Amino acid sequence: MTPATGADDASVHLEFADNRLLVELCGEYDRNLTQIESQLGVQIVRRGNQLAVMGDARAEAGEVLQSMYQMLTEGRSLDHGDIAALIRLGNPEEAAPEQMEMFRAGRLELRTRKKTIIPRTEAQQAYTRALLDAELNFGIGPAGTGKTYIAVAAAVQMFADGHVDKIILSRPAVEAGERLGFLPGDMKEKVDPYMQPLYDALNDFLPGKQLQKLMEERRIEIAPLAFMRGRTLSNAFVLLDEAQNATEMQMKMFLTRLGEGSRMVITGDRSQIDLPRGVQSGLRAAERILDGVDGIRFSYFTSSDVVRHPLVARIIRAYEKDEETSG
Repeated sequence: MTPATGADDASVHLEFADNRLLVELCGEYDRNLTQIESQLGVQIVRRGNQLAVMGDARAEAGEVLQSMYQMLTEGRSLDHGDIAALIRLGNPEEAAPEQMEMFRAGRLELRTRKKTIIPRTEAQQAYTRALLDAELNFGIGPAGTGKTYIAVAAAVQMFADGHVDKIILSRPAVEAGERLGFLPGDMKEKVDPYMQPLYDALNDFLPGKQLQKLMEERRIEIAPLAFMRGRTLSNAFVLLDEAQNATEMQMKMFLTRLGEGSRMVITGDRSQIDLPRGVQSGLRAAERILDGVDGIRFSYFTSSDVVRHPLVARIIRAYEKDEETSG
């Protein structure tokens, strides 16, 4: 049930009809309330089935609490990132006003075996829609904006729904300050650290035993970009992550692997290119060459779409400002 609200000059009062949902809203040891207090600088006092919010940002905190309660009434779970997103989307300096209603409504979501992913910003919403609608997508923007995570979730959902027969995840094994040859172990052991973020995402969406079985059956593959040469990837969901570190030749090779019944996604961050000086990024070239090509969608993210720790967004903005000043 939607909470009844009231307010005086010093505080906002919220009343919640379902005590069970109120317990979930507050979180274990009231950790969710503590998060809101810390991020918005307010004080929240719980009395029975009511919450009183005091502080300069009390109205904003009240909006966040109501949105959290609405999510719980719809059977959706709450985690630290969801709450941070609601706080960010409720801040007019951080996001457009319509984004709060978009996040509340949850009009678009990706369902996997272990969790449901709900886009937390307008850019994520548009990107998720593009992944479901178009055969070839580019997701471009800074770290922490969910480009890879959402793409892997879409891959798992499409695989579970029978739209594709396999999932293929790839990255260029480009040396960012370290050299592969000096790492211990065989080639797989040398390359696996580069692929770990892809393993981590899959583990978030699939039970461990099922993931292991699917990888043994090669229905899910994780491999360096170089291993894609010569293949035709049909009836598969194919993701190239960290694509800013693919050369022009590698990018063309990868794009032309697309086979019948497949979906392809390329994600990258143009500010984190680790290629040798003078080598053109294949991601930059693809943006220029493929602009306007029918059937290809480009989705762009900014620091306002960062869904990691709030400090990450501030770090990215500081670097962007420094680059603008230096340029």
